[in-house]
Amino acid sequence: MRSIWRQYSSSQSDSVLSSVEGGVGRITLNRPKALNALTLDMIRSLTPLLRSWADPGSGVKMVIVRGAGDKAFCAGGDIKAITEVPGGQIQRDFFREEYQLDHLVGTLSIPYISILNGITMGGGVGISVNGRYRVATEKSVFAMPENAIGLVPDVGGGYFLPRMSGELGMFLGLTGHRLKGWDCLSSGVATHAVRLDQMENLYKELEGVGKEEDIQNVLDHFVPIEAKEHKFSLADQMEDINRIFGGDSVESIVENLLEENSDIARKALKGLAAASPTSLKVAFRQLRTGKDMDSLGEVLKMEHRLVTRCYRDKDFYEGVRATLVDRDNKPAWQPPTLAEVSEERVNFYFSPLEEDVELKL
Repeated sequence: MRSIWRQYSSSQSDSVLSSVEGGVGRITLNRPKALNALTLDMIRSLTPLLRSWADPGSGVKMVIVRGAGDKAFCAGGDIKAITEVPGGQIQRDFFREEYQLDHLVGTLSIPYISILNGITMGGGVGISVNGRYRVATEKSVFAMPENAIGLVPDVGGGYFLPRMSGELGMFLGLTGHRLKGWDCLSSGVATHAVRLDQMENLYKELEGVGKEEDIQNVLDHFVPIEAKEHKFSLADQMEDINRIFGGDSVESIVENLLEENSDIARKALKGLAAASPTSLKVAFRQLRTGKDMDSLGEVLKMEHRLVTRCYRDKDFYEGVRATLVDRDNKPAWQPPTLAEVSEERVNFYFSPLEEDVELKL
């Protein structure tokens, strides 16, 4: 059967393409020149589409989400657009509706399969890693680099990062370290893997199944031998990562890193030095707190408070300016050092918002 791609809503752009074929709902994030970065319009297309497909009467038995082009699944939110007018309605709407979409992905009643080909970062992580099945390819690139722009590793990062092996999630969440290719499977970011030259065959096989057990079997079948036998690139460093990033504060982690004489320690220090000190301290508590939370929804409500504080503050806009606009990579963080980020300031980020701003799920 030929796939008929269509725009879900005539009121939106063609940045989200969708079709149903053989009971499989297919979604393509269609902004390849922007690395498929999420816009508010895209979120407003995806949310009602997924809700309609989850209805038992829709005939849709599973969802497959991919990114257009060969460079990215989704590189994150369209941060430049979000920061054009500081601290206003744009940010409020975007983050609220993005988190509601992330929660929908994480709780969808039908199987949700994301194809993590190319760059998968930020907002792209929220609409993939929270889902039931995540399929990596040899071109996958995963990272949570939000601290470098004055945000935190959000979109559910406080839920899935602390649940990774040892202190791997804390390491990834603070440093923005990138995992590539089959590392995404080895680390648990992905549940499955497929070679790019087998992608269309995977789609065809999935169209012929209906039961969840059969979907699992098909996905298992397509995991290539090289992915199964791949040695995680950080395997030999995990003992050090667990020891170093198991510290009880960001300062103690930095002290631990300074005592090391290794490439990974030097790279980690470089990542931390580039980040907002406030973001680092808030992210550290976010990940420690999220580990003990019971559900994705609970974590997203916490993270919504954090990101709201971020877009009402200065570091977010300064980080975007330095990294994405002027590209001088010289952000003037306020305050500029970890020592100047007080416990009171961190507490404020976690404090309740106005009732009409709090996230409703």
